[in-house]
Amino acid sequence: MKRSRLLRNIKLGIKDILLHKLRSFLTMLGVVFGVGSVIAMLAVGEGASREALDQIRRLGSNNIIVTAMKPVEEEGTKSTRSFLCSYGLLYDDQARLAEGFPTIRRIAPVKLIRKQGRLKGRALELRIVGTTPGWFELVKRPVVAGRVLSPTDGTHRDNVLVLTEYGARRLLATEASIGEWLRVGTDHFRVIGIVKSESGAGGSIQTPDQDIDAYIPIEVARERFGDIFMQLTAGSFIRERVELNQMIVEVRATEDVEPTAAGIEAMLKRFHAKTDYRISVPLALLRQAEATKRTFSIVLGSIAGISLLVGGIGIMNIMMASVVERTREIGIRRAIGAKRRQIVGQFLIETVVLSTSGGLIGIGIGLLIPWLVTRFSGMPTAVTAYSLVLSLGISMCVGLVFGIYPASRAARLDPIEALRHE
Repeated sequence: MKRSRLLRNIKLGIKDILLHKLRSFLTMLGVVFGVGSVIAMLAVGEGASREALDQIRRLGSNNIIVTAMKPVEEEGTKSTRSFLCSYGLLYDDQARLAEGFPTIRRIAPVKLIRKQGRLKGRALELRIVGTTPGWFELVKRPVVAGRVLSPTDGTHRDNVLVLTEYGARRLLATEASIGEWLRVGTDHFRVIGIVKSESGAGGSIQTPDQDIDAYIPIEVARERFGDIFMQLTAGSFIRERVELNQMIVEVRATEDVEPTAAGIEAMLKRFHAKTDYRISVPLALLRQAEATKRTFSIVLGSIAGISLLVGGIGIMNIMMASVVERTREIGIRRAIGAKRRQIVGQFLIETVVLSTSGGLIGIGIGLLIPWLVTRFSGMPTAVTAYSLVLSLGISMCVGLVFGIYPASRAARLDPIEALRHE
């Protein structure tokens, strides 16, 4: 009985809304834009934060990245004569970390050299990455063709090389990819594999790889290119000595990552007179990004919620006008036996139907806007189920809350005075 009465009241509410289509539509606009903006803004924020979080996770939550950095006081040093600038990480640093920290599972050292790669008439400036096979286990990148470095490549001092997909397309465009001999500087290296890279596309998040990377065994890098890099600039001949440019350290347990990072920093301070290194902890970046994401979502949701508040005020305003218009109808219903709670129920149902209809239209707009943003700007967006449920639920609550006062005012009308209303 109660269910059929509820359905009948909902039908009456929809009928009354349809009697004043334009007025009802204009009343719903506040809720429509409010719901649409909530969904769209949360989708944009969610998409951006997901991309950042994914990039951090791909760096490895159990990894610590130690990078060589030229001291500030030496960056501006200029001289007309040659000099040797020595900075960065040392082979001894790697040994000390491996021996002194039981929490460390393994270390992938990285040595970087800039050289030109040539194949017949094609040339490309490459960043030669001398490393161990463990690099590809700590920084996981899809293998497009062939294989990555193996322990025997370093043991036998083989001149083998793994290219990024970008480098392969530039240099091996018309050649068989695997097995080609590529000239790097004055040496020749055989291409044994091709991998994808992150292209450094993380904004402020520094990834360990670039599009122009070419990976060789670190033993070969030391033997062929040494530790001293020479550069001729205007008026000076600069020599730089860097043993290791980077170390990627894998920690055994997640809870040991931050204490181990603090220990590494203390150890480096002890053996380095200058601050010629930088320590990045993806786990700390991950936590910071997640906290920023939560704050961002709250701020965006609050801003968009103002539109819903405005929409609720619009609904209250139009329902107050509706009470005045339907005063005589209310008097007739009370005269034939309708109770106050039934009058309240009828008006509340109408406001909820009005706000829910606006919410459903707003969901449609909220789904469309992120799609358009991604389509025309390339910015990643992600519409979550909770944002849809939350926005629709809020729109229904807005109708309920802002409909209480008009409904109670209608129920308190004196039946005799209402019947006399013109």
